[in-house]
Amino acid sequence: MNEKLKNVKCFLLDMDGTVYLGNRLIDGAVDAVRRMNAFSRAMFLTNNSSAARSDYEAKLKGMGFDVTEDDVFTSGNATVEYLSSHYAGKKIFLFGNANLRAEFERGGITLTETEPDLAVVGFDTTFDYPRLEKLCDFIRNGVPYITTHADINCPKEGGMKPDVGSFIALIEKSTGVSPLLVCGKPNRPIGESVERLLGLKPEEIAMVGDRLSTDMQFAVNNGFVSVLVLSGETTLEDYNKSGMKLDVILPSIADWDK
Repeated sequence: MNEKLKNVKCFLLDMDGTVYLGNRLIDGAVDAVRRMNAFSRAMFLTNNSSAARSDYEAKLKGMGFDVTEDDVFTSGNATVEYLSSHYAGKKIFLFGNANLRAEFERGGITLTETEPDLAVVGFDTTFDYPRLEKLCDFIRNGVPYITTHADINCPKEGGMKPDVGSFIALIEKSTGVSPLLVCGKPNRPIGESVERLLGLKPEEIAMVGDRLSTDMQFAVNNGFVSVLVLSGETTLEDYNKSGMKLDVILPSIADWDK
C-alpha cells in the first residue's frame, strides 16, 4: 500500500470509470471496496444531481456492492448543505427534476415559484421551455443563481447528453449572468460538505477517480490524497502530459492496497 494511503479514514469513490463502466463492473471493484470498508470507510461521490441516492444504492447493490443510501453523496446533497449554511430561511427557485426536489424538501429548503431570493440550477432532465424561460427571467431581473455542478455532458449509453455546464452556457448567453458558485467537483463546497459530514481532516480523505479535470482537480483543490485510476477516461499518457503531480497512480481500484 502507498504510504499516503495508510492514514486515510475515508475513500471517496467516483463511479463511472472507477468502479464500473456504463453497466459493466470493473474487475475486482467489489472486493476492493469491501477491503476499503474493512480498512476505513468508502463513500461513493457523484456530480450527477438528477438521480436520487436510492437510485445509486439500487444500481450498486445490483452489481454486488454492500452499500446503503448513506454511502452515497451527490452534488445535490452538497448544495442542500450549502444552502442550509449560507441561505437559511431564504426562498429558492429550483431548476431540477423530482429527485432533486425531494432532496431539497428532505433537507428543509424553502422552495418557491415566485419572488425567490436565489435560483439553483441542477441537472433537470424533465424541464420544458416555459420552465427555462421562467428561470432566465428571474436571473435577468436580478435573482442570483448557483449550480449543483458544471459538467458539460453526462455519459449515456452510446454517447453523451447535455448536463448542467451546457445549461450554464445557455443561461449566460441569454442573460449575461454567470453563477455565483458551483457546488460540485472539482470545487470546494462539496469537499467542505464531506469534511463536515465525516468530521475528518483533508489529509484523512482520499479521492479515487478516473478524470483529471474533475476527480483529481477536486482532490488537489481540497487537499485530499489524490488517487488516479487508469480504468476509465484518463490514460497514463494523458496524465504525463497534464503536468499534474498526483499522489497515487493505479491501473484500477483493485490495486489500491497492493
